Amino acid sequence: MCAHNHPSGDPEPSIEDVNLTKRLIAAGEIIGIEVLDHVIIGGNRYYSSKEHGLI
Repeated sequence: MCAHNHPSGDPEPSIEDVNLTKRLIAAGEIIGIEVLDHVIIGGNRYYSSKEHGLI
């Protein structure tokens, strides 16, 4: 599981966040580690890549 925050308070992923998630998944496949989710926290909300079908 990976997580980071957006100080702006908006947890929606940027293009860079989506690309990072894809790269983490690819790297994990190489070394045998499954990425279960990538969560972004902003304000009192969160964005789960798994809940949104990106993982």
